[in-house]
Amino acid sequence: MPLIKSHYRPSYFFRNYHISTIYTSVFRKVNGIKQQRERLELEDGDFLDLDWSFSVKGKSDKVLIVLHGLEGNAQRPYITGLAKLFNKNGWDVAAVNFRGCSGEMNRLFRSYNAGASEDLKEVIKAILSKNKYTHLALNGFSLGGNVVLKYLGEGNEIPKEVVAAVAVSTPIDLAGSCEKLAESKNSLYSKRFVKKLKEQLYLREGKFPNELERAKIDSCKTLVSIDDLYTSKAHGFEDASDYYAKSSALNFIENIKIPTLLINAKNDEFLSQSCYPVEIAKKMPNFYLELPDYGGHVGFLQKKEHTYSEERALEFIQSYI
Repeated sequence: MPLIKSHYRPSYFFRNYHISTIYTSVFRKVNGIKQQRERLELEDGDFLDLDWSFSVKGKSDKVLIVLHGLEGNAQRPYITGLAKLFNKNGWDVAAVNFRGCSGEMNRLFRSYNAGASEDLKEVIKAILSKNKYTHLALNGFSLGGNVVLKYLGEGNEIPKEVVAAVAVSTPIDLAGSCEKLAESKNSLYSKRFVKKLKEQLYLREGKFPNELERAKIDSCKTLVSIDDLYTSKAHGFEDASDYYAKSSALNFIENIKIPTLLINAKNDEFLSQSCYPVEIAKKMPNFYLELPDYGGHVGFLQKKEHTYSEERALEFIQSYI
């Protein structure tokens, strides 16, 4: 059991993987949400910026922590759309900008990665220590979804306030997903990721000239080459393969103890077959798997204000309050 039958039925136009993925990222607009930034000082001397939005129903005892994807931030429409829906339903929302993703470079040479659950752990601790929330939920998208699932399954002492979690369009097998992104049909996306990541590395090379060489950044043509050069080394891994092996949520989800929903569209071309853990879900009481036929990567558009995955996240999490 918990394999969940999906009821997502998009219009014919949005059944196309590319249209669903690109339209949601480029053209979707979310209006009417106000965010308030808070800087969280981390134990290692670095910082994270949290963008808060609050319940429209007054003071709340419930908070949702949201994590974005690769090269995203807390202003992406998939973040603000989810936050707006939860705010309307009585939740405060803390949208996390990963290190270096809030418009200001972080202080340390390291930044963020798909396995950086230590940062999520600090965010949860800080929020619960300063606020009287009785219920806390998690929602991660893509890379952020991997962080959420890894945190829940790697043996952390989960605070009693954490009631449920949702991960959307999540590459739980990082190596497999990198292989998919390297396919020719995904060249548009992989080139965009590489371009944006190299821009960040050039900035980081200017700040840490002894740690990075411009010529080596120039030579990077794929996500794997960037992870070999920077992501792995900056975060204590031997190389990209070591980073993927030790950070993939697929290795941790069998240990998840709180109700958790993973929504991965079958037509998400960012995901390898190993990112659809049907057999694991069949034997786990707390890990729920929903595999819509359509949705693309962080798409799930509907003929209404909120996406299907946003409505499912609210429905799933509310059911455990």
